Amino acid sequence: MEFSTKLGNPEKTRTQCVIVGVYEGKTLTTTARLLDKASGGAIRKVVNRGDLSGKAGETTMLHEVDGVNAQRVLIVGLGNQETADAARYIKVVSAAISALKSTPAKNTLCCLLEVDAEGKDSYWKARRIVERFEDAVYRFVDMKGKPPEQEVTLDSVGLQLADREEQDSVEAGIEDGLAVAAGVRVHKDLANTPGNICTPLYLADTAKKLARQFKGLKTTIIEEDEMLKLGMGSFLSVSQGSDQPGKIIIMEYKGADTKAPPHIVVGKGITFDTGGISLKPGAGMHEMIFDMCGAASVFGTMTCVATQQLPLNVIGVVAAAENMPSGRASRPGDIVKSMSGQTIEILNTDAEGRLVLCDALTYVERYKPASVIDIATLTGAAVIALGSPASALYSNDEELAAEIEAAAEETRDRVWRMPLWEEYQSQLNSAFADMQNIGGREAGSVTAACFLARFTKQFRWAHLDIAGSAYRGNGPNKGATGRPVAALTQYLMDRADEEDEA
Repeated sequence: MEFSTKLGNPEKTRTQCVIVGVYEGKTLTTTARLLDKASGGAIRKVVNRGDLSGKAGETTMLHEVDGVNAQRVLIVGLGNQETADAARYIKVVSAAISALKSTPAKNTLCCLLEVDAEGKDSYWKARRIVERFEDAVYRFVDMKGKPPEQEVTLDSVGLQLADREEQDSVEAGIEDGLAVAAGVRVHKDLANTPGNICTPLYLADTAKKLARQFKGLKTTIIEEDEMLKLGMGSFLSVSQGSDQPGKIIIMEYKGADTKAPPHIVVGKGITFDTGGISLKPGAGMHEMIFDMCGAASVFGTMTCVATQQLPLNVIGVVAAAENMPSGRASRPGDIVKSMSGQTIEILNTDAEGRLVLCDALTYVERYKPASVIDIATLTGAAVIALGSPASALYSNDEELAAEIEAAAEETRDRVWRMPLWEEYQSQLNSAFADMQNIGGREAGSVTAACFLARFTKQFRWAHLDIAGSAYRGNGPNKGATGRPVAALTQYLMDRADEEDEA
């Protein structure tokens, strides 16, 4: 989709739809007043007769309005102007897009930059508009037997400027919004691809293609024979049950001095999770193609970083494996040694994500990282605790946690800080090994994070449990959400800004 900035009189712009807003209390935005004046009061008439109250998210479409060159005028309710905030702004933009999608309009002039959003500037608003439009037109149709009829015809969006002074800010928002949208699209495409195609090898090949696409990006694949030499017994205990060899995929982006410590994102890449010998119930097992959404987030984030050419060193690591039942698969009660030297009693083979991640986290110690964030669809307990609005955040570093929270709030790709207290560690105690891989029924997401914390004592680390936020598993709208690519990218953009200021 193409995005551009527009100056001049919106009523004279030739477009298939112009989008304007009305607040509660019959208050028209500046652009709405211009269109109302040009049309002889057409918008005011709609508001006065009660067809639109101004409630946030309400929409009304007008056609062939006299005095306005646009074929359609979409009026969207903005809510109470005195209590406008960022969340409502996104709700309003999303409502406008939803209404627009039901029309055959191929282009639109969006006049929502002037809408209040709790002090957010035109850069922020432009970026959110771009990200929401791109999200709305996304479709995963690669697996269709024949190309479906085109549901969305929209291909270009103009953003109406109040004046020329905000043009640079809006154009920067468009550029960054498109970069994030590209990363989100990579995430969605990978996560939505079924497990018979999206295997560990497929992810490795995708990483190699990414390295060919972007200058400054290098891909290395660690195969199982090298893992054996490295002592990654925990990772191998998961991959050994499958005919698909496991792989650790390393994507290195060099955007700063080679001596600068890198920021590292590590993704759980279980391309299909049967649960292993601790077999999952069959009814919902099809959702387990999404158990590699953490890996997809890494691919998406690295795409954003390379597209924006951030002045940082960033490393993306993917722990890719299938979790399958077979004669070679791990059994409940098995004890394995991780790369760290710590031994693990496997009480449940369906708690496999932490088993592949712990060896990947140990491996990245060699880079002496500035920060490490792992991302994983790790526990159903996170879904019970937080649902889908927020990803669960754990960290061993207060400053790092605050930085991630700030990035998540900025992008509205939200997280919620969870406890990582020592009191929970006792639930992982094992009679026969250094630890067991589950902590019992209570606080399942917390104890999973506590497990990973035992392998991250040498660096600043955070863990995002995205089991509730990364995908919708059922229904006509099922599929990956692309989260938390926006928050991760914002976190890295903020670190790049800090480097520039230093």
